[in-house]
Amino acid sequence: MPILFRYIRKVLISLAAVSTIISGGFSQSFQFEDNRKRHTIGFRLVKNLIVVPITINGKGPFNFLLDTGIGVCLITNPSLIDSLHLSGLRQMKITGFGQGNELSASVASGVTLRLGKTVAHSMNVIILNEDLLELSETLGMPVHGLIGYDFFNSFMVEIRYSAQRITLRPFLSRYIPEKSTAVPISIEDKKPYIESTVELDGKIYKALKMIVDTGAGHAVSLESYDEKSFIAPDKSIEANLGVGLLGPIHGHIGRIQSISIGSHLFQNVVSSFPEFQEVLKRSGFPDRHGNLGNPILKRFRVMFDYSRRKVYLRPAPNYKEPFEHDMSGLELVTRAPDFKRILVNRVEINSAADSAGLQVSDEILSINFRPVREINMEEINSMFSSRAGRTFILYVINSKGDRRFVMLKLKRRI
Repeated sequence: MPILFRYIRKVLISLAAVSTIISGGFSQSFQFEDNRKRHTIGFRLVKNLIVVPITINGKGPFNFLLDTGIGVCLITNPSLIDSLHLSGLRQMKITGFGQGNELSASVASGVTLRLGKTVAHSMNVIILNEDLLELSETLGMPVHGLIGYDFFNSFMVEIRYSAQRITLRPFLSRYIPEKSTAVPISIEDKKPYIESTVELDGKIYKALKMIVDTGAGHAVSLESYDEKSFIAPDKSIEANLGVGLLGPIHGHIGRIQSISIGSHLFQNVVSSFPEFQEVLKRSGFPDRHGNLGNPILKRFRVMFDYSRRKVYLRPAPNYKEPFEHDMSGLELVTRAPDFKRILVNRVEINSAADSAGLQVSDEILSINFRPVREINMEEINSMFSSRAGRTFILYVINSKGDRRFVMLKLKRRI
């Protein structure tokens, strides 16, 4: 796996530290370039993350994650500073979810962003001075940043995951998706929150405050309750859950008995349990219990309406599919410039990959005799999360140049 891919993140900016810099007196919003009443934009769903093309000051397009869990526009690749000829940058410090120290970043003002036939002028954008998230390597394609609140606070945003299309309507529209249910949300620190009920180890947790997070590749993350971290179930595995701005995020992956969202109930759901408490105390993030990511959201046709503080949910054809997790135990990365080489970055202990003898720095050349250059990371992720007992023949080369065939038999660990 890509357990890392399932919890890619999480970028969380302390808005208390940057709000005055970001506001700057400008209207941080997108508008239609003409008088249209509706606009549809295509996207790519990669590792359960939404990737959209954005032009910056007329250049690009650049790949950005569309992320309700972030309150600012963030460029993660500092090389864009030179290519976009950004000047007059201001320096700042930011904090994030991870285990490390605060980071340095730059702020660019007066930036113009375009996504499809929408445009935002005079935007303020944060640029990391170092690409610590390495989104391109984990997703297997160039990724340059994240966009969130400014976009979702500009339109009614309807996401059709199966068609990989986003439809935008003005807030004045009276449109409501057919056969959908409306669930109330609150907008706090520029992020949408929803209440849900969770059953974990026979205990019912009601009115949990969860971020509705299109920037999360996991289904559910349970972080803290009554100022303590949630305890992962006995049948769980230790995992590197991802990387945040301040370093790696450690924890466990297990299953919860159920989670309800409005009138919708999901059972036997894979959940992340980050070691969160100390980081929470240090960072001063608002009170919350966790978040809901795309593996749950993509079971719906979802429409966000920030103006009415609602999200509309219409079940999609995959609504009842079981929740699965990575069964290989592999964390894979790619490398620039073409992101076609697949390398082993981590092997989980007692996993299928561990039993097969795969090692860090091994490069996978083919899967079932198909060259990896013909397979994208999304397809590999699907294969390795498909079915316990399924066998793959990998052709690999190690750091010494030795080549060998490896039989990888998937194993469900939770």
